Amino acid sequence: VHAWPALLASCAKPAPGWTAACTSARALADPDDTKVRAWAEATLQPWRIAALDGTAEGLITGYFEPLVPASRLRTRTHTVPLHAPPADLATRKPWYTRAEIAALPAARAALAGREIAWVADPLDALMLQVQGSGRLAITEPDGTKRTVRLAYAAHNDQPYRSVGRWLVDRGAFTLEQASWPAIRAWAKDNPGRVTEMLEANPRVVFFREEPLPDPTIGPKGAQGVPLTPGRSIAVDPRALPYGTPVWIATTEPQPWSPNPPPARPLRRLVVAQDTGSAITGAVRADYFWGWTEGAEDRAGRMKQPLAMWALWPKDAGPPR
Repeated sequence: VHAWPALLASCAKPAPGWTAACTSARALADPDDTKVRAWAEATLQPWRIAALDGTAEGLITGYFEPLVPASRLRTRTHTVPLHAPPADLATRKPWYTRAEIAALPAARAALAGREIAWVADPLDALMLQVQGSGRLAITEPDGTKRTVRLAYAAHNDQPYRSVGRWLVDRGAFTLEQASWPAIRAWAKDNPGRVTEMLEANPRVVFFREEPLPDPTIGPKGAQGVPLTPGRSIAVDPRALPYGTPVWIATTEPQPWSPNPPPARPLRRLVVAQDTGSAITGAVRADYFWGWTEGAEDRAGRMKQPLAMWALWPKDAGPPR
């Protein structure tokens, strides 16, 4: 029943073959564990998800919605801009790289006046771009404070390059140790190389500002419905349609250790409601941890083995 709100949210934009199942789901009065289980057993058929070569084990990573302090105006401490898309984005493809934006007057001129807000830490700006959305605890020019949502609007058509992988390749830490906390620690120890690290990723994401009338509602994923912490995943939509309930079998992330304790199992029903540039292939998912304290740490450490089963309407045939 914990995944029920996420499933009903996806029924606002049902996948092909889901119309009848969504109609019966919405008609379920006072759903509890017993009623939801009975509905699922009567309506849905599980299908093991595997790659074309038959591989049924894949990878699950994590993402979250950051909350970042910001200023509407540039200040002595808040010097890193978050931009709306430039006017010439559609006519210049690919657009300027991250390094070119910093170096070329033409790129800077195209972004002049497009600043939504300013943050103090360039890693916070990168984190918002990698996650694709976030919340800003913003200080307005008159000193008032409010929280707004920063939603994905576009990117510069440049390839995404992981700064974590860049650091691994340079011996900063191992692939198993790679995480947002590890990246932040390296940046603190190597302030003179932060720009070099950032420019290793040429992709820049542009945003749009949205109001946040209800802070308990998550950002919209690629399906166009709000994401639910712990119940929404990002998938490759070429392999799995949006709105598909998925049973995942994996483990919880844990801090790196040379002798880690046994990982706790994470087995639950989630719903495919989002995608991402790094999420490719059939047995591949990104788990949405939400926006509360600890979400960044758990998302940054999540790189676990994964098995997946799609739950599909019996009257719709196998998922395609």
